[in-house]
Formats: sequence, C-alpha cells, structure tokens
Amino acid sequence: MGYPPGSNGYPPYGRPRRRRGRHALSHGTVAVLAALAAVLITLQVTHSGTGNLPGAGAVPAPASSAPAPAGVAGTAAVRQAVNKVGPGVVLINSTLQYSSEAAAGTGMVINADGLVLTNNHVISGSTKLTAKVSATGRTYPATVVGYDKTGDVALIRLQGASGLKTVPLGNSTAARTGDAVVALGNAQGQGSVVTAAGQITALNQTITASDEGGTSSTETLHGMIQTSADIVPGDSGGPLTSSASQVIGMDTAANSVSSGAQQQSSQGYAIPINTALSVARQIAAGQASSTIMIGYPPFVGILIGSSTSSSPQEQAQQQEQQNGFGDGTGGFGGYNGFGGSNSTPACYTSNTGLTVPSTIAPASSGTLIDGVICGSPAATAGITGGSVITSVNGQQAGAPSHLTGILARFRPGDTVSVTWVSPSGHQTTSQVRLAQGPPQ
Repeated sequence: MGYPPGSNGYPPYGRPRRRRGRHALSHGTVAVLAALAAVLITLQVTHSGTGNLPGAGAVPAPASSAPAPAGVAGTAAVRQAVNKVGPGVVLINSTLQYSSEAAAGTGMVINADGLVLTNNHVISGSTKLTAKVSATGRTYPATVVGYDKTGDVALIRLQGASGLKTVPLGNSTAARTGDAVVALGNAQGQGSVVTAAGQITALNQTITASDEGGTSSTETLHGMIQTSADIVPGDSGGPLTSSASQVIGMDTAANSVSSGAQQQSSQGYAIPINTALSVARQIAAGQASSTIMIGYPPFVGILIGSSTSSSPQEQAQQQEQQNGFGDGTGGFGGYNGFGGSNSTPACYTSNTGLTVPSTIAPASSGTLIDGVICGSPAATAGITGGSVITSVNGQQAGAPSHLTGILARFRPGDTVSVTWVSPSGHQTTSQVRLAQGPPQ
C-alpha cells in the first residue's frame, strides 16, 4: 500500500477517513498500473454492462434479532469469525486510470451467484475492478450493479461466479453499546483477511469522512455503529461481526489521532447491515433515485475544475490559485497536479501532467475544458483543452458543477447536442454519444 509521505495513511487530526486505502504513488508503481489498464479499457471505460438486474429478491434480508454478549471478543470468537464469515469475504482491487491511481478494499458476498456488497468509495472512480475470493484464491472481474454515493453503499457483481459462500447476516437493530465485535477486511491492502477485535462504543453516530490521502471528497454519514475495533485502510466494505459471527455492519471509516511521530487509531465506524442491505435491495431492483445510481454514469471524457464561477477566465484563475482540481461527477472531475508546460496536449490518458490551458476560448460564460481523455466521446467530437462548453441540448452551461448536473440526467448510450467554443474562437455544435464512465 502507498500513502502520502509521512502520513502513514492517516489524517493529522480527528476527522474520520474512509478506509479504501487508495494509493498515492502517482508517478511510481501506480503509473505502471495505469498504463497496463489503458490497454484493457481502451481509454473509454468500455465496461461490460450490468446485464439484467438481479432483482430485489436476490438480496437477502437481515436475520432475526438476537442479543449478543458484551465485552471484547476473545480468541475463540475471532477464530469463529474467520471460519464462518471469512469464506464470504472478497478482496477488491480497482484501477483508477483517469486519476493515475489504484486502490484496495473489501467486499461481502451476499448472493451465491456473485453479488457483493461494499462501500461506494471502494469502487468510486474505478475503470477496472477485480475481486478475489479470500477462501479460494480465485479472482473474478467485477462490474457495478449500482451505488448510493450519499450513503456510501455499492453493489457489484462478480462475472461468471456461482456457488460462492455467502457471509452470515445478522440484524443491526440488535446491536447494543458494549457488545463484542470482530472486524474483518483487506487491511492495508495486503491481500489477505485480517481481523480486529473490539466492542461497540456508540450507536447512531453521524460522521464526516474523506478519502485517504485527499481532502477534496467528503461525505456525511448517519446512523453509524462506532467501535473500538482497529479498522484500518483497506478494510472498507468488510464485515463487522457480532460475537456470534453474524454480520451486523459494514466497515467504512475510522477516526485517528496524531501525536508527533506516533499514530494511534481511536474509533472505527460501520454502516448498519440493515441499512446497507436496504440500499442494495433498491439497487438490485433497479430503483434509481436522486441518490441511487443504477449501473455506470454517462461519460464524456472531459477534465474540468471545481470553480463555482460561470466565467471560464475566472475558472482558470481559481484553478491556478488552488494548484489542483476538485472532484466532479459523472466521470468528469477528481484530477489534480498542474505541470509547467505552455502548450496543451491534444488529449490525455490520465490526469498526469494536466495543466491549465495556455489559451482559453473567448467565451464569457460556460465550462472551461482543461483537457480531454484520448479516445473519449469528447475527443472524437473534436473538443480540446482550452475549449469552453456553452450548452448541452440547448441548455446553457455555466460553472463546472452546472455542466455535470446537466449531463448527469442522461444515460450511457444517449446522444446529446453539445455546443462549444474552441480556443481560436470557432463555435461548433456536434452530436455526442455518451459512453460509460467510472462510478462516482
């Protein structure tokens, strides 16, 4: 696992971090991984589709509630958790081609035909997903069935899987402060299931969490189970089990404190399993909503900043001042790192070397395009860095978030009319067919 130098994968203060364990070696090992992935995804994230949705019945219900003993789980309880729950745990690895990163997390098999429950932040931004069943060592390619970004829940499917062992489900309504628990997960992305014993220290907690190694993407989660079990990077999406080895929560975040060179984890947090299963059931049934996305989002292949201004010139100035890009949605944002070049490449394979364009289209309003992904719909249409998108299907585009909001209403395969002004001042309107993008 790689983390920012000196951070050890933990934030400097007490904000809970989401425990995906995203790599930060953007110019080392991860750059090699991204290059390999480019061949596989043809730079357009041409994922195989989710196919027919599994249906709500494919997601099991929580078990009947039952009281659990208090205290910290002993050796026997930990061993039992490994034996009973471990066979249903998968180790998830994702390639984030467009941000030159890779990530590791955990998932839980909830259906023998390969449905896996995990955190949304484990699969967010991924252009390639694989999951290894820890008990058998077999690795499967995985596709995204759907996700809830605000609730940090995702449902993925292992391709070609059948007869898998599932995790034994409990009922989170039975959880009580003081109950003994065991957390299991792909700790530190080491490729094996690691356990951590503890107890429930609080219920119904509200936290604000952010990704390891980054501060631009945060989320507020409600109703969380708080535990003293030592949840660490890579555990995200893994099971929090009762002393009876039933899953009562999904490991999601951890709080940590810093004291000089010493790092000490204080509290872990898990989404109640009843909540996670409820979201998974809606996803499996294809019940999209303002928070639930089914399948993959639309993808244009443009790199944009996070400015709130509708002026392209002000967007460029703010990006230069911030020295980075903010997160976007619908396969657009999350790019950072400016170079010093005075020329704008025709296209990019990732965010590496991305700069503020040296020449900007003479448009008073619209979204500034910092660059386009090679082979993407935007590149095919002729959009380049320095261009400004002024409208989509006749609807005026302003700040970057406004444009992403417009495009998020469409689906992969839809054709939209995009109008933009080139750096030379030429206005063009073209029909652009949206591709499938990384989950957000």
